[in-house]
Amino acid sequence: MGTVSSQLSISLDGYVAGPDQSRQDPLGRGGLRLHEWFFGLDSWRAQHGLTGGERGVDAELVEELTRDVGAYVMGRRMFGGGDGDWDESWQGWWGDDPPFHTPVFVLTHHPRAPLVMRGGTEFRFVTDGIESALRQAREAAGERQVSIGGGASTVRQCLAAGLIDTLHLHVVPIVLGAGERLFDGIAPRLEQEAVVAGPTVAHLRYRVLR
Repeated sequence: MGTVSSQLSISLDGYVAGPDQSRQDPLGRGGLRLHEWFFGLDSWRAQHGLTGGERGVDAELVEELTRDVGAYVMGRRMFGGGDGDWDESWQGWWGDDPPFHTPVFVLTHHPRAPLVMRGGTEFRFVTDGIESALRQAREAAGERQVSIGGGASTVRQCLAAGLIDTLHLHVVPIVLGAGERLFDGIAPRLEQEAVVAGPTVAHLRYRVLR
């Protein structure tokens, strides 16, 4: 069975999203700045069906982190569509061909039938908690990795429950001042395994100690 990892872009003051998140502004005010470093990478563009892009240490790292993922877990806020009962016209932020190309297990309190998309992505909606979602994801992934995709609350739950093996943080040199802090209310024990300096962001890899 493969390992469980999570990768997040994070500000210098510990935020993985800005304040006032909404359907119109899913990353909150200023939150998009956390992700600008990878929009031009050839590996990111290839995942989204685009050509061209920059090749370098950042692109190689993104390619490495996504190459062997067999299933994803994410929270409802990352999938989007608002709170409460589902508006089933909402099919995520990513269009008809999302970049995952594997099963994606979405944590929610509201049941919904599986949503099959182009390119091999299938969203499966899990109402009985993070451990159930991770168990299903590991079964779907087999020997491949499971990636905990976010948002902050989902990753915090997994860290608090000791469910993540490796945490990758892409530290972006900005200060957001408010928003969603990754480590609010938890104090995981982390052992640094690697540091890679990119042109505009530092990539840190930690082993999560039980």
